[in-house]
Amino acid sequence: MRQVVLDTETTGLNARLGDRIIEIGCVEIVHRRLTGNRFHRYVNPERGIEDGALRVHGITSEFLADKPRFAEVAQDLLDYLRGAELLIHNAAFDLEFLNLELGRIGAEPIERHAAGVLDTLQHARELHPGRKNSLDALCERYAIDNARRTLHGALLDAELLAEVYLAMTRGQETLAIELERPPAPAVDAPGAPPERPPLIVLAASVDELAEHRRVLEGIARESNGRCVWLAGAAAAA
Repeated sequence: MRQVVLDTETTGLNARLGDRIIEIGCVEIVHRRLTGNRFHRYVNPERGIEDGALRVHGITSEFLADKPRFAEVAQDLLDYLRGAELLIHNAAFDLEFLNLELGRIGAEPIERHAAGVLDTLQHARELHPGRKNSLDALCERYAIDNARRTLHGALLDAELLAEVYLAMTRGQETLAIELERPPAPAVDAPGAPPERPPLIVLAASVDELAEHRRVLEGIARESNGRCVWLAGAAAAA
């Protein structure tokens, strides 16, 4: 399975009012492994950059003056992502900008070139309802180092989102491994079981037990009291 994590930076927030793409960043995931195959282009938007957007990404018109236009990078982009599932955080935003850019050069919408689109923001909201699900919030939740992200950048954000996505869906990978695990070999003949080394049991410390209790109570608060571990412990007591 091939997936491409995609992000863009733009001159502003409103594609319908003429804002344009200024940076495209993509990273490739194949069979849940980052391959190191990246796509990164800066784009001359042929218009100014809004002050609010400049404060977010720090990319200036002067820097973009000698960069190619979107029409000059479009085919390379489509060749890179063709046939892959796209992973985009708040996909509607990036897709609107990309499809308007493609429309200007007479190309088909990006969904016609890709195998599908997964909105990682929507996926995160389903996993963590009622919580912040921005890229920074997800990095903190999944212990992903985003210290380099002092400003937004399409390639950096795509790299961080790839790590977030793999962390968010790690349980699905574990389930797949369990389903694919081959059965244990049958024993040819009865006999005494092989000797095993004694099982070493390490008891949790008082601090570890207290931390475990704190985590379970946090789960209970977020699930309106539905924490099976606490319920089981209470029943056992």
